[in-house]
Amino acid sequence: MNWLTGGAQGEAKRLISQLSDSTKRDSAAKELIKLGADSVPSLIEALQTQDLGLLPFYQQILARISSATPALTKTLATAHPIIRARAADVFSISKDRNAIPALLDALKGEYFTVRSRAALALGNIGDAKVIPNLMPLLKDRDGEVRAATCIALGKFRDPYTFDEIANILLDDIKIEVRQSAALALGDTKHPAAIPFLMEALRDSIWWFEREQAAADLLSAIEKMGPAVVDPLIHALADKEGTVRKYAATVLGNMRDPRALEELAMLQYDLHHEVGKAAADALAKFGPQAVDVLIESSHHPEAGIRENAVLALGTIQDVRVTPALIESLHDPDRDVQKYALQALGQLHDQRALTALQEVAANRIDREMSVLAKKILEKTK
Repeated sequence: MNWLTGGAQGEAKRLISQLSDSTKRDSAAKELIKLGADSVPSLIEALQTQDLGLLPFYQQILARISSATPALTKTLATAHPIIRARAADVFSISKDRNAIPALLDALKGEYFTVRSRAALALGNIGDAKVIPNLMPLLKDRDGEVRAATCIALGKFRDPYTFDEIANILLDDIKIEVRQSAALALGDTKHPAAIPFLMEALRDSIWWFEREQAAADLLSAIEKMGPAVVDPLIHALADKEGTVRKYAATVLGNMRDPRALEELAMLQYDLHHEVGKAAADALAKFGPQAVDVLIESSHHPEAGIRENAVLALGTIQDVRVTPALIESLHDPDRDVQKYALQALGQLHDQRALTALQEVAANRIDREMSVLAKKILEKTK
């Protein structure tokens, strides 16, 4: 029957058309891989698709056909730039070392999309001999190439490259490129990257109206693991409040006991956001932090009591409920409201009873209505 459908390549096109049908996709993919070299021309042609949902299937199948390398290499050198980039992505998946010479040539091409994808492919292949070829691309005129090169070099986890990646982290004109440098250094999980990441933490370019950028930097720092705890504790005393806040946030996520005492002290920071970040960080320690938070729930400053009460509400521990019930009689109205909200988060009959009592007290209409709303949410 193959001759009726145009031979093996006709069969390949028929199978490719079935990849859009989720019920036939797996079997079609297996048959295409079995066809080997006969399916390669049609699969490369399929890389031109405008359906980005199907593109990964074509690339994954090509990556599993070892005989596809020569055709993909030619595509990488001669096709439309978009298709060249997609061919490079296939080598990212296959990690085919035979593609290294072609990918190195692609690094020198005129199209930034091809240079960036070739860099990523070389990083994924993981042959450290290409590091000297990648390093110059950290100064590429296009930000996408610089960002991709950071990610590629990070995969080698070679401290020799950290200084140059750090130049991007600290000096690049585009925050998106700096984010890539941060993520690349974070993914190395190498202690030698810590000083660069901590220096970036103190750079205000990461703070102002750049929540996502800051999140990427904090994630990179957190990936450093236990080795970064001491530098973060040191940063809790930084003169800049945002640095103290971010350091507290990361330490809370890490839950390292070494930070517990320092975070307890940071609750009393004069910068409100820092104090709140410290209380939130303590809450992530769970029962270990209950006594510390109960103590701060009696502090003379109402804002500190508010933070402590809210933090206590996130910890399921028998000591929390009595402390929050006590806070219902706090002299500050906001603390009382926060205590009600916190009680609504506890899986404790005593908390439920306290909420019911407040709800039934019609003398204080505002608190009664709030308690009723909270009780409704707990059902």
